[in-house]
Order: sequence, then C-alpha cells, then structure tokens
Amino acid sequence: MKEKEDLRLAVLIDADNIPYGYINGMLDEIAKIGIPTIKRIYGDWTKDTVKGWKPALLEHAITPVQQYSYTTGKNATDSAMIIDAMDILHNQNVDGFCLVSSDSDFTRLATRLRESGMLVVGIGERKTPSPFIVACDKFIYIEIIAKSENRVKEKETPQNNNTKVVPENVSTVQFESIDKETLKLLKNTVEDLADDSGWAFLGDVGNLIMKRNPILTLEIMVIRN
Repeated sequence: MKEKEDLRLAVLIDADNIPYGYINGMLDEIAKIGIPTIKRIYGDWTKDTVKGWKPALLEHAITPVQQYSYTTGKNATDSAMIIDAMDILHNQNVDGFCLVSSDSDFTRLATRLRESGMLVVGIGERKTPSPFIVACDKFIYIEIIAKSENRVKEKETPQNNNTKVVPENVSTVQFESIDKETLKLLKNTVEDLADDSGWAFLGDVGNLIMKRNPILTLEIMVIRN
C-alpha cells in the first residue's frame, strides 16, 4: 500500500456550497493526506456569488469548470462534478478523491468511488447531511479548519504584557459528559483490538471508531476544537 504522502488525490470543489475563505486551510488538510494532482472547481462563473473564488484559483492553480444553470433553483454543478469524477475514476490516474461540498447529492458518488477501491475524503460545513458524511472514508468540517487557523494566528500575535498565557502542556478543553452508548462503543472497540496484555494502540482505536460511527467521531472533533 502506498504511503500517505504518495497518494494521488483528485480534489473536486463545489463552488456553490463552500465559502472561498476556507481554501488555504482546506488545501493544508488535503496535503496531510496526499498529493492533490487534480484540482478542479465547479460553478457558474458568470454569477456574482462565486466571484470571490477567482483570486484563490490563480494562487493555488485550481482549474475552474464553467457550468451554466439551466433552470432556476437547480444546481447544475452537481452533474458536472459527478461526470468528471467518473471519468477520472476510469482513467485510473488517482488513488483517491476529495469531494468538497455540503450537498447530500454527492452521497451516491462517494459510495460508488469507495466501491471501486478509492479513498474518499469529504470536506464541508456542519450543515452537511449525515448520509454524505457516512459515505466518505473521512469527513472534515471546515469550521474546525477555521478554528485551527485562528489558533495559529493567535499564537503568532504578540501578547500584551497583561495577557495571561496558558502553558501548552496544560489542557483547557472541557468535554461534555459521555453517554452510555458512547462508553459502550469505546469499551467494545478497545476489547476488540486489545492484545494478550489487554492494551490497544490509540491510533487503531480511533480508526475503528471512525469506521463504526463516523458521526460520533465528528462530534468528538467538534468538542475538542
């Protein structure tokens, strides 16, 4: 199996459903997974609603795909993305896909790509319907990406003399109470992965929980961030 840094990814962005302000953080997250060898963004570029994307396209070498809206109230970019994704799949030029959208219409596409052995990563807002989230191998909330960027900016900002600095080794995260169902999932997962001594690797536990309950994993990430 290829190492993560060698994975070739096709990044397909739905400009109608994703704010352009998150582009830097999204590409940073994608770079942690693999190499974005194909970067395309779909939208009706004659509309003012997507004009904010244009500077980002030049900066990050993202190829815009023009798709006119044939009728009012219908998102024509969905079909264009799906057709391109299937063309890329059959050309076998990539190892996985990153579908950037909050639209549940891509649920079947994500499922189909996974059936073909492709890694599928979804990126979208918290409003993204759960069927699309579950259909992906991994799903990333752009709000979490934004919070991570803000924390980096805060660290880079010079501190006022009167500002209290919390040491990095001190945790300030307050978790909500865990319900019985979540505790049962954690317990069963650890038991399934534990060796003869009763210990299990934390990374393996996290990966299995993500497969068994992707929604729960995202909720934990939201609390953590």
